[in-house]
Amino acid sequence: MTFKGLRWWVVSLVALATVINYIDRQTLSVLWPDISAVLYPDKSAAQVDQIYGFISVVFIFSYAFGQAIFGKIFDWIGTRLGFALSIGFWSIATVLHAFARGVVSFSIFRSILGVAEAGNWPGAAKANAEWFPTRERAFAQGIFNSGAAIGGLISIPIIGFLSIHFSWHMIFILVGILGFLWLVPWWVLVKSPPKTHPWLSDSERQYILSGQLNQDINQDGEPDDGYAPGTGEMLSRKQSWGVIIASAAIDPIWWLFIVWIPLYLNRVYDMEVKELALYAWVPYFGAMLGAWFGGLLAQNRIKSGWSVDATRKMVISIGCLTMLPALLLLADPSLVATILGISDPGITTLATIAVIIMATILFGFQTAIGNVQTLPSDFYSGKSVGTLSGFSGMAAKLGAAGLTFLVPVITQGDNYAPVFIIGAGLALLALFAVWVLCGRIEPLRPRTTEVT
Repeated sequence: MTFKGLRWWVVSLVALATVINYIDRQTLSVLWPDISAVLYPDKSAAQVDQIYGFISVVFIFSYAFGQAIFGKIFDWIGTRLGFALSIGFWSIATVLHAFARGVVSFSIFRSILGVAEAGNWPGAAKANAEWFPTRERAFAQGIFNSGAAIGGLISIPIIGFLSIHFSWHMIFILVGILGFLWLVPWWVLVKSPPKTHPWLSDSERQYILSGQLNQDINQDGEPDDGYAPGTGEMLSRKQSWGVIIASAAIDPIWWLFIVWIPLYLNRVYDMEVKELALYAWVPYFGAMLGAWFGGLLAQNRIKSGWSVDATRKMVISIGCLTMLPALLLLADPSLVATILGISDPGITTLATIAVIIMATILFGFQTAIGNVQTLPSDFYSGKSVGTLSGFSGMAAKLGAAGLTFLVPVITQGDNYAPVFIIGAGLALLALFAVWVLCGRIEPLRPRTTEVT
């Protein structure tokens, strides 16, 4: 029994896991106005936002911790079991949210969810390096990342619809069940890595494995297994820190919108849960297009003969330079209305402009991030890929936690402009890390074999 293009089935399942991942994490943010109205009826909007911000920071810190340990876990137990462990525990944690009764219980369950969900990202990076040749990795990463966009795209309308028919407790249970259903096809289809998978055709196996050998350590003209240094040696390379800092700079921009889009629209434009279902999906549509665009553009350029270095830098730069002006415009959407010749725009018009600008920002983010996430496999091979992905993921989530903590502090009076200006600065920092610290993006060699 063989599957034609089995690697595409694998990446599709990983993308589906990411869809479920985002539905799980978005459930609380969408339902929070309703949940807080029940749990904290006597607290002001600012106090409720601080509680939500605290719970979100707990989640992101737990996520950061999970990123660090799951990179090692996937290297230890493999992709198949690693994903099963990750999604199994995060589905249990989602169900447990139904039994939360306050800030302590929500924080505990969000912490479990954060640690478990974190496995999805180093796992996806490892699966990408394991199942795809170098020339296809950016596109495969784009498919995987589109799962995050699709999850955000459909989660808000779905949860808004479910809120009409079910209590918030039941919604958490229904969403948690999705992960257990995913485990069935994953366990059946992904029996082993490509080298030994019984359903993989010989031609596809050869195509995958030969395309992964993009390093020649001994310079004999024949590709080999490549450079897979230990953690200490890996962290002594400035290229590793370029990847880590780029991730730490760019990822908080995504989390800013993941955590705060529903509350931003609720506070600034007075939208209720059912209205959010009509508006809040739009930014994720832009993200989905960006994930596909960034992956396809990188694949096209490499197939056309561009170097990996030129391709990665070009696509990442397009993404960051798309985000930069859009973030500054989001600080004051009325400027866009003025540019468009709309005098005295109403709140509905401004809300529409805001979500379109957010769609542009997330388009730029997803254009860039898929290529940022392939950098570990561009520089290293073997177990070093999962380890560096874990470290960069941890740094990214610590950065996101810091920005999430700042939001309630610097948005007094529902003024989000300072946050979006900070986001623009982070886009510039990501560009600096890629162009200056990463240097030339190509397979590294041990220092003793480097040619000077």
